[in-house]
Amino acid sequence: MPILVQKYGGSSVADVAKIGQVADKVVAAKRAGDDVVVVVSAMGKATDGLVALAREAAGAHDPPRRELDMLVSTGERVSMALLSIAIHARGYDAISFTGSQSGIITNDRHFDARIIEVRPHRIEDELARGKIVIVAGYQGVSYRKEITTLGRGGSDTTAVALAAALGAERCEIYSDVDGVYSADPRVVPDPVHLARIDLATLQEMAEAGAKVLNAQAVEWARRAKIALHARKTSDPLDANRNPAKETIAVEGSHSAVRAIVGMDKIVHAKLRAADLRAFGDLAAHLDVPLLDVAAFGDHASALVPLLNVPDWARCRARLEEKLRVAFDDGRAVVSVVGDGLTTSARALPRALAALDEIAPPAAVHAGPLRVSAVIASDKLADAQRALHAAFVTATA
Repeated sequence: MPILVQKYGGSSVADVAKIGQVADKVVAAKRAGDDVVVVVSAMGKATDGLVALAREAAGAHDPPRRELDMLVSTGERVSMALLSIAIHARGYDAISFTGSQSGIITNDRHFDARIIEVRPHRIEDELARGKIVIVAGYQGVSYRKEITTLGRGGSDTTAVALAAALGAERCEIYSDVDGVYSADPRVVPDPVHLARIDLATLQEMAEAGAKVLNAQAVEWARRAKIALHARKTSDPLDANRNPAKETIAVEGSHSAVRAIVGMDKIVHAKLRAADLRAFGDLAAHLDVPLLDVAAFGDHASALVPLLNVPDWARCRARLEEKLRVAFDDGRAVVSVVGDGLTTSARALPRALAALDEIAPPAAVHAGPLRVSAVIASDKLADAQRALHAAFVTATA
């Protein structure tokens, strides 16, 4: 039987009633003749609540990343068990597995680990017995047998990595939106729905801050040539199990897409070019990610995204102690993403003109698929709307 991997986000399993709706969808897929593997996130905002508890317990200190992983990985265990119970109540056999039980092997980073190997033997055994398999997303086990988590949005990565390991042709990603749009619908009114997008553009969007899919998940999909179907959980399916609206992401589809993406909670680091190598080495040692690193003359800069750096105060103190570096807080990055942005000389001046009166950039980065500007965080929403008007609405 063909294997289908589905992933349901936190909003899709936010309470028992919604878990029941997901169980109905999963059972329908099983009835249609697929072997079904389901990856689930924690319920609603459960992860945020657990992180808040950790900070309360830590007081004035940063909670250790290892203990954060032990804590937040429990969120997905709750939702996986509840979904398995709901499926049993509907007369179908299901079994739930944690990330480690599923064979998700990661590197030794905490709170932002990367999957290095998948050994899905237990999943394959249970599928052969006719069971529906429910997997806790966002987590795995390192080669040192430590529980790890994959960073925010990591359940997407779990699902796509499992799809690759199991030989699935596609992976369905369910959330509270019906696919990918040209901008965040919560920020930009009337964005364009993107029915089809190539995985290279989608990965660039994810790395620039789009919340539709995790960047590491898209990387896995590109490597394994897996089609991604982004769908809304509450949308009904037709007889062929297709929703009225979705986004299909496939490698090499060469769709002419333009999208506007924003990333908040950014710190802009400025330092001497001579210190750039030492800065990069120390950041890597501290597990601090860096974006858009640049050097010009005697000066250098880099962006630090804080989403997966729960102990930034400690890391910042170490960097300032060892190096002459200045950090500008309260920054954000707004990006125009699309194929061929630098093949024409018009994209960059158009972006700068749109931003000129709203948020003059502190730095600009341009590449084949992205033009980005570092701006004040409180101007991010206005900047997204201005760029969308210039690059999407004006060319529609």
